[in-house]
Amino acid sequence: MKIISANQTKTFRDLLVWQKSHQLVLKVYQVTRFFPKSEQYGLISQIRRSAISVAANISEGYKKKTTPSKLNYLNIAEASLEETKYYFILSKDLTWIEEREFVELSSLSEEIGKLLNGYYNAIKNYSKR
Repeated sequence: MKIISANQTKTFRDLLVWQKSHQLVLKVYQVTRFFPKSEQYGLISQIRRSAISVAANISEGYKKKTTPSKLNYLNIAEASLEETKYYFILSKDLTWIEEREFVELSSLSEEIGKLLNGYYNAIKNYSKR
């Protein structure tokens, strides 16, 4: 898997990790449409916000000028991804998403996690040059 650094791209939209994160947000919106209306300001809001936070922090970190700042935003994205993974478990246990959806969301989340880790390490190692 080739990790593209910010130095090799023109916009955050060129980053595979952002593209996958955006896909995750869209899938979260699709599945949460069917959650109970009573969860509008509860789990629906929380899971959507945490998923959005992953892609948003990758986007924001992309334009930061210093390596520590970039890495901080990627760390926040990783933390938001972990939060989102928990909400998938909770949603499955509450039977608000089916096993098939859970597996799909979890698989995409794991892939994003690996990409985020690779992107983080690439930026960190590049700055040491």
